[in-house]
Amino acid sequence: MTTTTPQARDVDVAASGDVPERGRLVVEIGSGPDAVTVGIFRFGGRLHAWENVCAHQGGPACQGRIVGRVRERLDEGKRSLGLRFDEDTMHVVCPWHGYEYDVTTGRHPGVPGASLRRIEVAEAEGRIRVTV
Repeated sequence: MTTTTPQARDVDVAASGDVPERGRLVVEIGSGPDAVTVGIFRFGGRLHAWENVCAHQGGPACQGRIVGRVRERLDEGKRSLGLRFDEDTMHVVCPWHGYEYDVTTGRHPGVPGASLRRIEVAEAEGRIRVTV
């Protein structure tokens, strides 16, 4: 018995200006059962692309709110001084159940193994391309 694997395809999805710094673009590629929805983020001048499927329950993770990572501030005695948003680490929050993912690594900050599926992304001559 022979099985075939769909061949990866390189797809032009947007102009570079469509994804500003700290912004995102969500695009659907293809149609029907072979369609793939991809979230493309720009952070620190680099593009990062993830399949728009939450590791928790399959929600549209890339379409959630983008926020700085929440970190607890501690004094010398390790007592809490409250929480703060860390603008150097941006997260996208799945709108279904609040799972968060680092937009640069795709990893959930507190659940080892929970991560978004990376999509290859490239930028050249003012265009953004993904490989799906």
